[in-house]
This record gives sequence, C-alpha cells and structure tokens, in this order.
Amino acid sequence: MNEMTAQNLRSAYGGESQAHMRYKSWANKAEQEGFKNVANLFRAVSYAEEVHATNHFRALKDEAGDFQVTAGAGFGLGSTSENLQGAIDGENFEIEQMYPAYLAVAELQEEKQAKLFMKYAIEAEKTHSELFTTAKEAVDAGNDFEVEEVHVCPVCGYTFGNEEHEACPVCGVKREKFISFK
Repeated sequence: MNEMTAQNLRSAYGGESQAHMRYKSWANKAEQEGFKNVANLFRAVSYAEEVHATNHFRALKDEAGDFQVTAGAGFGLGSTSENLQGAIDGENFEIEQMYPAYLAVAELQEEKQAKLFMKYAIEAEKTHSELFTTAKEAVDAGNDFEVEEVHVCPVCGYTFGNEEHEACPVCGVKREKFISFK
C-alpha cells in the first residue's frame, strides 16, 4: 500500500475509534439528562463509527508495526445539546474535508479497498450529521429525539431511523443484517 494512503487510513482509524468512544460517553450523558432516544442515537452511531474503524483497520491488513497516529478528535462532556453540536461539527468535518481529501489520495494511488471504505464512511457520516441535527433541534426545543429505533448497516455504517429499507442504499446488505438500537 502506498504510504500516504496508509497514513490517511491510520488517521481515519484513530478518529473513528475516538468518535466511537466519545459517542458512548455522550450517550450516557444524554440518558442522565432524560433524553433516552438521543442516548440510543449516540449508541447506534458509536457502533457505526466502530464499523468504519474496523473497515480502515482491515484495509491496513498488510501494515504492521507501531505508528504515530494523528487524528482530529473533539473532547469535552457538555450538555446533550452541546454534545450533539460537537457530533454535528465532527461529522461535517469528515464529510466536507477529511474523507474527500483522503479519498482523492486513495483514488490517485489506486488503492481500491481504501477507496471503497472511505466512500462508505462519507455516505454514512452524511446520515449521522442529519440524524444528530434533527436530534439537536428536538433537544433545543425541550424534547427527546422522536426516533425510538435506529438501524445501522454492519458493513458500511449507514444509519437510519424511521425510513424502511429492504437493503442498505450504500452497500446493498440485506435488511436482516442491520443492527438495531432501541
């Protein structure tokens, strides 16, 4: 694997791993504040971020050894509204800046698996941003997120609430494989 793509995958792995853990912490905070469905959303997206990290790790299968990994990550445990804004900001950074740059390098270097997993991540992160935005609007109005059950594709991390899908619109995995959080 080309070094620049490998470096980008390691960074993405680090960022997704941190998002996975950050969202678990923010889920606990949402639950403490009485936002059960927001907590559920954070847990579902935490799992999706774990899917992304695992995909990046798999793409690095031929890489071995110790590496310094630079990854952007938000820190802090604020109110549920503040945590949702942090999640929105992080997802939008990945959609608008991080993954498009990493994908361009992977395409230039013709790294097929890296390209596939980065495309999966971009599409899933779009759904995360939308869901977090809707949840923040509800919380800011003093309400819980209206979606009680959130579904995640275990292959690409695509995440959705109330809409019905027979298969993942990103990677085609059948509905029966989706992981549901409620």
